[in-house]
Amino acid sequence: MIDLKELKERREEIAQNIANRGMRVAIDEVIDLQEERSRLLKLSDSLRSRRNENASKMKGKLEPEVRSQLIQEGKELKEAISAAESALKGVEGEYWRQAKMIPNYAHKDVPVGFSEAENREIKTYGQPIPFGFTPQDHTVLGEELDLIDFDSATKVTGPKFYYLLNEAVYMELALERYALDILKKHGFTPVITPDLAKEEILEGIGFNPRGAESNIYSIADTDMCLVGTAEITLGGYHANSIIDQEALPIKFGGISHCFRREAGGAGQYSRGLYRVHQFSKVEMFVYTFPENSDEMHAELLAIEEEIYQGLDLPYRVVDTCSGDLGAPAYRKYDIEVWMPGRGDYGEVTSTSNCTDYQARRLNIRYRDADGSIRHPHLLNGTAIAVSRTILAILENYQREDGSIAMPKALIPYLGFSEIRR
Repeated sequence: MIDLKELKERREEIAQNIANRGMRVAIDEVIDLQEERSRLLKLSDSLRSRRNENASKMKGKLEPEVRSQLIQEGKELKEAISAAESALKGVEGEYWRQAKMIPNYAHKDVPVGFSEAENREIKTYGQPIPFGFTPQDHTVLGEELDLIDFDSATKVTGPKFYYLLNEAVYMELALERYALDILKKHGFTPVITPDLAKEEILEGIGFNPRGAESNIYSIADTDMCLVGTAEITLGGYHANSIIDQEALPIKFGGISHCFRREAGGAGQYSRGLYRVHQFSKVEMFVYTFPENSDEMHAELLAIEEEIYQGLDLPYRVVDTCSGDLGAPAYRKYDIEVWMPGRGDYGEVTSTSNCTDYQARRLNIRYRDADGSIRHPHLLNGTAIAVSRTILAILENYQREDGSIAMPKALIPYLGFSEIRR
């Protein structure tokens, strides 16, 4: 969350940021709750102090009338403290509930808008391949080459699940290893993360674990959820801890399965592997000093570009608009790869600088050189979203005879250079 001490001082800026993101948060109500909380805290402290004074007066020999008066006063103070603490509990619960809905500040250069069409294109790489034939969608290619089986997965599990078969299995493993080797070169520690996390960790990262608007699968009769990204488990790694300053920056490269409900994710652009309920991903996650986070954000984007340039896939980079940032992000860049099956670009990576927003919620701190306790800045970025990258390779590397060439960078990991019937 943001620094709540700034609510009144930066009220107009916060309110404008909420509006720019298309969110609804009653900022003035949060401020009123904050002031009422402060009043009740002071009242509770004052009453406890008076109770202690009253108790100290009871020591020693006292006249019966004085003792009786002090006893009565003690009872009244006890009741007043109980009432103040009960009121404080109610106010505090509502205050934190609403305060957690306030999004992070946004970078001054973030384009203001509410849809993907309002994202700002800042860079392109390569050109869409000018096929001399009508290219096929990856769902057709996957079925014809016996690489992907959606029908059996629907029968066994439901829509938006899939089986990978034959060479596609090696493609998934190769993509993960390819990405990890690049991350290792850049100083990332490889991690295989749990696929489950506690609700408090999801909430700290900024995900809504339950409710109609949640994109997360929750486990019945527990406080656990299936993770939608390794960002959750990698961010939770240092929750409620103080990190040694010398350890920063911490750079994790995490492999996990990702589970998403994708409610409402339908339509032509959501076909096949593009929008599914389960997929594998290699995720970058960084803890760094506040003064270095913009530079680190640029580094994460550069690594994502290195990975997709190595696969020689045409792409563009977009600066994500305010309404598509998500509450924790200060700034977010997406890489969108050309997908011939749809005749358009589709997102394959995102990288976000979340500044100290998640660190505050997860109580992650470090001690700086002068001994002060500060919150690090947390950043995340997709190294490889496997299913969408397989989609992009199948569609961009297809040949007229129905075979699929493999990117040169993947061949050493695969042991084959093409897929044929």
